[in-house]
Amino acid sequence: MEEKKEAFARLLKIMDDLREKCPWDKKQTIESLRNLTIEETYELADAIAKKDRSGLEEELGDILLHIVFYCKIGEEEGSFDVTSVIDRLNAKLIHRHPHIYGDVVVQDEEEVKRNWEKLKLKEGKKSVLAGVPSGLPALIKAQRIQEKSAKVGFEWENKTQVWNKVEEELAELKDAEKNGKTEEIFEEFGDVLFSLVNYARFIDVDPETALEAINQKFIRRFSYIEERATRPLDEMGLDEMDKLWNEAKSTEKHSS
Repeated sequence: MEEKKEAFARLLKIMDDLREKCPWDKKQTIESLRNLTIEETYELADAIAKKDRSGLEEELGDILLHIVFYCKIGEEEGSFDVTSVIDRLNAKLIHRHPHIYGDVVVQDEEEVKRNWEKLKLKEGKKSVLAGVPSGLPALIKAQRIQEKSAKVGFEWENKTQVWNKVEEELAELKDAEKNGKTEEIFEEFGDVLFSLVNYARFIDVDPETALEAINQKFIRRFSYIEERATRPLDEMGLDEMDKLWNEAKSTEKHSS
C-alpha cells in the first residue's frame, strides 16, 4: 500500500511541476482537455479490444494523467480537487453497495444491479435513463438504455420474443424500401439495429465488442488482398479479390 501511495504522490507532484513550468500544460483548461480525453478513452478501448496488456497499462496511465490534470485545474479554480473527487467516489461506492457496507442481502448480480438503479433514483435522478451519457456512441447507448429500462421490469420475457421483434423490424424495413420513402427507411433501419442490440443482450454478446472484432477481421482480410494483389484493386474483378479473400480466411483458420 505504501508503494502505491508514493507512486500516486509522485504523480501529483509531477502534475504540479508541469502546471507551473510547462508552457503547454499551463495553457490547458477543462474545456481544452475534453477532446484529448475522448481520444485517450478510445485508445484505451482499442488496447482492450486487441488484448494488448502492455498497451492497456500505458493507456490507463494516460487516462489517470487526465483525471489528475482535471483535479489540478479544479483545485486552482477552487471548485474541487483530487481529495474531494476521491472522497465523493468513496461515499458513492459505499452508499450504492449496502450489501457490503450495510445489512441488505442480495441473491445475485442482477439484484445488485436493480438495487443500484433504485438507489440512483433515490439520490435525485429524475429518470432511470438519466445516467446514460448523451455523447455515447449509438451502439453502446442503445445497449445501456435497454439494460437500464430492463432493471425496472421493462423487458421481454425470453430471447424468442426478442428475435420475433427483430424479424418484425426487418419486414418493416423491407416494406419501407418498397415504398421508397427515405425517412421511413431511415427509421426502420434504426429499429432493426436497436432490436439486434436487444437480442445481443439475451444471448450474452456485447454488440460493440462483437462489431469491433468483425471490423478488425475485415481489415486483416482486406489488407491481405492489398498485399497480394498483382495490380491496382480498381483494375481487379470482384472474383479475383474474392479468391484472395478466401485465401485470407483459410490462412486465419490454419494459424488458429
